[in-house]
Amino acid sequence: MSKAQTITTPAVSGKLLATAAGFTGLMLLLAYLVAFDQGALSQSGMYLHELMHDGRHLLGVPCH
Repeated sequence: MSKAQTITTPAVSGKLLATAAGFTGLMLLLAYLVAFDQGALSQSGMYLHELMHDGRHLLGVPCH
């Protein structure tokens, strides 16, 4: 007589969890760039700073 084996699967797959973590990290980086970065990460002059500055005004984030 053989015993029945129960196979359990996780509720969330590893691939979905990795995708969600990557997307969350990307959104946090974007939020940092728009809300807090004052050109510190910009290696291309002031282009990134000016783009994010306009984004701050669009979203109503105080910047100056």
